[in-house]
Amino acid sequence: MVGIGILGSGFISDQYVDGLQDVRAADIVANYSRDLDRAQEFAAKWSPVVSLSRGMTSYDDMEALCADPAVELVIIALPNEVHVEAVGLAAKYGKGVICTKPLARTGAEAKQILDIVESSGIWAAYAECSVFSPNIVKAYDMVQAGGIGDLLTMRAREGHSGPHAPHFWDAETAGGGALLDMGCHTVESARHFFGKDNPVTEVWAWGATLVHGDKTTGEDVATAILKFAGGQVATVESSWIEKGGMQLRHEFVGTAGRLYTDSSATPVWGFIQNPVGYLVEKSDAETGWVYPVPEEARAYGFSQQFRSFVTSFEKGEQPVETFQDGFIVNCILDACYASMTSGVWEKVSYER
Repeated sequence: MVGIGILGSGFISDQYVDGLQDVRAADIVANYSRDLDRAQEFAAKWSPVVSLSRGMTSYDDMEALCADPAVELVIIALPNEVHVEAVGLAAKYGKGVICTKPLARTGAEAKQILDIVESSGIWAAYAECSVFSPNIVKAYDMVQAGGIGDLLTMRAREGHSGPHAPHFWDAETAGGGALLDMGCHTVESARHFFGKDNPVTEVWAWGATLVHGDKTTGEDVATAILKFAGGQVATVESSWIEKGGMQLRHEFVGTAGRLYTDSSATPVWGFIQNPVGYLVEKSDAETGWVYPVPEEARAYGFSQQFRSFVTSFEKGEQPVETFQDGFIVNCILDACYASMTSGVWEKVSYER
């Protein structure tokens, strides 16, 4: 069994712990929130199903959780601006670490995180769930098997009506808007499909604040085009302005065919006049026509991601998604933000 401590008690922490129910070797022994009452509420909710040994000890101090001898692996499910500090504390106590996306706010900050991990020698994984989503995995296997010939282009779209928590809207503190928050998923999808040895060389991007100017100075909609060294092209669309729930779509075009995926597609829909509780992330409505997604933690790849990570940690093997991947994504997004300002194609720099 692997003793796990989770930093955070918000929406993504719930999704992560839901996914960890499917990981036999995972034993969540500790959790953290800045508000101890909230941490204890989180522990009371989840301890019966994911705490196998001693129950979940709640902390309102990150260092105390990382120092807990029962914690072997720390999961960071915190706002972007806290990632450097949290990784540093995990490294101080020699704990393995899994960090939610994006790894950092900028490439320079991601470099700080990489330096901490490399100097301490701790095991580290980048929690990019998109590449673990079942329909993405199936599409990837079909592409790898040559089903659509040589892959030429990818178009990916992730959209909803806006984030859950206030910290996302503070662009200066969070590091960006919709592109950083959501484009990090689809940028890594593109790298996954076109090959991580096939770097993005230059990008063009546009972004604007079309709807949520009362909440944020960051972009609430963005489009980016990524050129790969091998000649392939990916178009990435990110949106916080779309009502009606999640969009999680990919389109792949090759020399011998095309493929489509939709992680938010659901076999359940209907018209209801009375609320029934939680339906789906960012549903925006409790009645009328509704489209609940069953088993969201599995549909979005959280279960598969943590099963892969915990297994790799137990074996001392490198995970499928590393902090180096997170650093590269941040570097690509840096170039996208530069292009938003300049209005021209920008080269991507991966210098450390």
